[in-house]
Amino acid sequence: MWYALPSTFNTASNHQVDTDILNEIIDKPTIPWPVFSKEEFRTAISSCNNSSAPGPDKLLWSYLKIILKDNECLNTIIYIANACINLGYWPSHFKISTMVVISKPNKKLYDSPKSFRPIILLNTVGKLIKKVIGERLQFNTVSNDFIHLSQLGGLKFKSTTNTGVTLTYTIQAGWVKNLSTSTLAFNITQFFLLLNHRLLSLIMKKAGFDHHIVSFFINYLVDRRTNYLWNNFSSHTFCINVGIGQGSALSPILSALYLSPLIYILENHLKNLKIPTSFISFVDDSLFISQSNLIDISNSYLYYSYNILTNLLEKFGLVVKHSKTEVFHFNRSHGVLNLPLLNLSLLGGNILQPNNTWKYLGFIFDRKLTFHQHVDFYANKALSTIKYMKILGNSNCGINPLQKCLLYRSCVLPIALYSF
Repeated sequence: MWYALPSTFNTASNHQVDTDILNEIIDKPTIPWPVFSKEEFRTAISSCNNSSAPGPDKLLWSYLKIILKDNECLNTIIYIANACINLGYWPSHFKISTMVVISKPNKKLYDSPKSFRPIILLNTVGKLIKKVIGERLQFNTVSNDFIHLSQLGGLKFKSTTNTGVTLTYTIQAGWVKNLSTSTLAFNITQFFLLLNHRLLSLIMKKAGFDHHIVSFFINYLVDRRTNYLWNNFSSHTFCINVGIGQGSALSPILSALYLSPLIYILENHLKNLKIPTSFISFVDDSLFISQSNLIDISNSYLYYSYNILTNLLEKFGLVVKHSKTEVFHFNRSHGVLNLPLLNLSLLGGNILQPNNTWKYLGFIFDRKLTFHQHVDFYANKALSTIKYMKILGNSNCGINPLQKCLLYRSCVLPIALYSF
């Protein structure tokens, strides 16, 4: 089992990338990288959850918060962080991790490693430094306009709600022009585990990062070691030199950086071929949007866009998970629609049949945007949660009414009002 897990999660070592593809985008001006401040570290550690699982060093956030109240200790960690950037070096102690293997929900069978997700646990001081670096990367990337506007995931102040609002607005804007909207949703398989380190370092240069931070990441991404933890069983140590750990503070921004040039290049190719499709990306869950008077025309646009995408992803060392690709059409016409199939078999995909409803990022869409099924689903889920709360106490024993109120507001209302 221990050899099955790394052979599944580290498949990117065999993937080839085309670094010349980056010549299609222009270089951003270089951004200076100033030394870290005390305020950056204090802000980063204040947001850390004391109950999160510790890494191999077993150091809890609550302990580190007490330690860093001492100015001398804080100055020492800041000195280490600045030295790491200036030297382009990440200490081997911080490269040691534990990979906790947890099951993905709602799978019919759990007889394959792909039915599980590896979550990385890192040494705590290294996690703190990476949180501060991640915050700085977020700011620099956005201020330099390197992130594509269609990227709505992996970035601060952007969430699934932004994606739902953007898609709903696009659909309704099309209806004003009497156009139907068709979407083709797809998923990049094992996205975080497939990111190529060499290509990532070149992308950071394109994004305008200082040569010190680029050198740091070249060293940061290599010679990492991990052991896998499955329930109470632990493996021996494996070397991992591919991908980025899912759960790391740097994973969201590094994945967003990796996708940005791909989206810019995809947009240019679609524009040159006069294919009128737009694009929305939420980390590894993305979709094409096409609008037309006829659904058959929209399907042809989606087909050509999907073809261009799969070729570009291959050059970036990424792969589409064809089994998760879905097509859906939004139309206000009355009566039963005879919706055409979308045949992607020549591109390695499936023959797609549109359903009556479509679930994307937790939203349940119907073709007329009534959201009736969405409301029914989350109302029933909220009511079920309330019924289960009965076992937690009554008028004689268990949690008191004030605690029940807090539990209702924190656990039930977010379910009932998701995307409200």
